[in-house]
Order: sequence, then C-alpha cells, then structure tokens
Amino acid sequence: MLVAVVALGAFWFLGLSPKRDESAKLATEVQGLQQEVDQLRSTVAAADQAKRNFADDYAQLVTLGKAVPADDDTASLLVQVNRVAGRTGLEFRDIELIDTGASAGAAPVPTTPPPTTDPATGATTTASPVPATEAAAALLPLGATVGTAGLAVMPYKLVFAGSFFDVIKFVEGIDSMVKTGDGQVMVDGRLMTIDGFSLTSDPRTGFPDLTASVSVNTYVTPPGQGVTAGATPTAPAPVTATPTATTTPAP
Repeated sequence: MLVAVVALGAFWFLGLSPKRDESAKLATEVQGLQQEVDQLRSTVAAADQAKRNFADDYAQLVTLGKAVPADDDTASLLVQVNRVAGRTGLEFRDIELIDTGASAGAAPVPTTPPPTTDPATGATTTASPVPATEAAAALLPLGATVGTAGLAVMPYKLVFAGSFFDVIKFVEGIDSMVKTGDGQVMVDGRLMTIDGFSLTSDPRTGFPDLTASVSVNTYVTPPGQGVTAGATPTAPAPVTATPTATTTPAP
C-alpha cells in the first residue's frame, strides 16, 4: 500500500499536476484568443457596415460642405443672403467683412520642435509634430480666424432696410438654412450664427421703416482638409502613419 501511495503521489506531482497546470494555461490563452477573435469579428462587421453606408455618408458630407465650405465663397453667400432678404421683404444694402484684428495673415511657425539632447545621457530626442495654429491660420481666407472648434470663423456685418417684422422673418430665414432633426442635418445654405443686431430709423424714408445692421459669423472647414478631407465618392482618404517621438542613443 505504501508503494502504491508513493507511486500515486509521484504520478500526481510529476505527471498529472504539470499537465493540469498546462491545461489551465492553455485554457486562459484560448479565452484570450477567443476575445481577440470576437473583437476582430466586431471590427470587420463595423467595417462592412461602414462600406455599405459610405455612399450615403459621402453624400451627406458633401451636403454639409454647402453649409461650411472650404473657402469664404462670398459669391454664394451674397446670393443666399439676398434670397432670404427678398423672401422677407427686406432691401439688402451692404455687406462688410469685420476686421477682428486677428486676420489669417500670420507667418507660419514650425510644426515640429527642434531635437533636444539629454545632458546626462547625451541621447537626442525628436518630439512628435504639434498642431500649429498660426501656420493653419496662414492658409485661411483673408479675414478668417481659427475658432474654438477648429473651424475658421468669418464675421460679417449685413445691412438691410425694412420693417421690424421683416427683420424678424429674416432672422428666421437665416436660422432655417441649416436645421437638424431625426439624426439628420438639412442644409439649404450657409451655416451662420447671429451675434447681434441694431435697429435705427431709416434715413431715406424715416420711421416706421428701419435700417437693420446684423452681425453674423460664417464658417470655413480647416485648411488642408477640404470639405471631404481627402475622401472620394468611391473610397475614404488614405490613412498615413502619425510620427511618434524617437530617441537616438548617444555614441
């Protein structure tokens, strides 16, 4: 019996136990691989869905480009504002680009900081490129500034003549050019925000006719991206690798 117990113990510790440990390790690896496979399947399914929706998404992006074009597009802005004014009964008299004192004429700045050397080890480190707001602003249309959301802002002052109720209708018309609802964006012109307005008696015809001065902001897509950011009707823009920080050891 003692010999049998010793043999059984030796079989357990030398034969069966390592196999059980190996089996548990393999089970853990299989579980990890299964999770990786599930994640890859989810990624493939999302990619297939994105591929099926690409044409519609691209069309929606082009539509949004009508609201936020790649340049100032002043000609179409004039047409749209004049159209809204005509529908509301206002006389469109003047448009002026407001100088905010921070126009897009700043000189470009380096987008990559110079290499730095660690005095202790002598290793040279090259940092990753950083966003260059001034360099981006230099590519914007004259008079535009970079806004907080990364979109370029172009402020205008619009002058009209008409009645008080005509001005109210005009504000409603400007607001209705870009609307959202049911997860969709309906675009019928430029995206504009009204910062303020002033009303004075019309010097030509007198009260109750008014002269309305309306301050609005229009928007431009980030420079270098364009409306579609490099995408085409058949495929998205190619993906380029982002440079990362590298360290060069000292000799």
